[in-house]
Amino acid sequence: MPAIISNNPAIKRLQSLDFMRGFIMVLLALESTGLYEHFFKATEGNFLNGVFLQFFHHPWNGLRFWDLIQPGFMFMAGTAMAYSLHKQKEQGVTWSQSFRKILKRCAWLFFWGVLDYAVRPSGLSFELWDVLTQLSFTTLVAFLIFEWSNTAQILVCIGLLLLTEVLYRFTNVPGFDQPFTDQHNFGNYVDLLLMNKINDGGWVAINCIPTAVHTIAGALVGKLLLGSAKNKLKYMLAASILCLAIGYGLDLAGITPIIKRIATSSFTFASLGWCLLGLSTCYWWIDLLDHRKYLKFFTIVGMNSLFIYLFFEIVASRWFNEYISAISNGLLGFIHTPEMLSNIISSLCIFSLEWGMCYFLYKKKIFFKI
Repeated sequence: MPAIISNNPAIKRLQSLDFMRGFIMVLLALESTGLYEHFFKATEGNFLNGVFLQFFHHPWNGLRFWDLIQPGFMFMAGTAMAYSLHKQKEQGVTWSQSFRKILKRCAWLFFWGVLDYAVRPSGLSFELWDVLTQLSFTTLVAFLIFEWSNTAQILVCIGLLLLTEVLYRFTNVPGFDQPFTDQHNFGNYVDLLLMNKINDGGWVAINCIPTAVHTIAGALVGKLLLGSAKNKLKYMLAASILCLAIGYGLDLAGITPIIKRIATSSFTFASLGWCLLGLSTCYWWIDLLDHRKYLKFFTIVGMNSLFIYLFFEIVASRWFNEYISAISNGLLGFIHTPEMLSNIISSLCIFSLEWGMCYFLYKKKIFFKI
């Protein structure tokens, strides 16, 4: 995600967005070390087990905290894009020049997203389920309508969700005509056409259609925060409450269930509501009340979000984690450390080294961007 900097002294850096981006990347980095799995197993039989259950995706119909990570990622990308385009406009960059930059960025996002899943023990694989692949589509859509009126962009969002409903409910492809059933819905059918495979976990590539709403909404919020409107926080909170009411209302009424794995319209509304509430809270606490202590731990990671994401997805998962764990567990074994504690310490060691890499890059002013 681009840095949020403006030459206009009236436009301050949005510290709340920096924090949220870093917070999400820290959570993802910790997840990649296996820490949540270790805590989940260690707390079996007590109330903390339910807390750590929130760090895993819901198996189907329902919403947990971890289901909000990808929407948050895409929402923040839209907000950051608004600030980036505002900066470009100040510098006299034309729309066509910005368009070329966005096309290049989306192409790289697509490339890295495909590469993330490409190398398997069984050989090469072509898959479109990675968040970066999805983001390449949502970013392009958000950019293409960025200059439209707010009303027009909201109508596009509604149209994308209605399109999703129609595709799932009325295409009636034999064997894939059950809109909200895993392995038998329209999203699974499209994956079969695109990749000749269906994801065992129920994830589908056409999630990029409804989740484009997250990125468009993020861009709208970015324009709101850049503008001169009063009561910006009230607008964000009102939008949050409305989205939460619609999302959970559709689910409770039995109209459209909240399913993250196929990004149903109810899920998109509910998750967007939480994203708006999260940014509203951070904006109020950090940017309005000026509470900026202890943010650096997170912003250091967030400023190199692409680097750390690709590192723990490609390098750490295939080599680094096992290597560091072997060293850590081996040393802890000399003092007869219990296995569960040893695993937790190993995960924290992995994360500490990854954070250290980000800190080194931050001190050297090296920021990986596309």
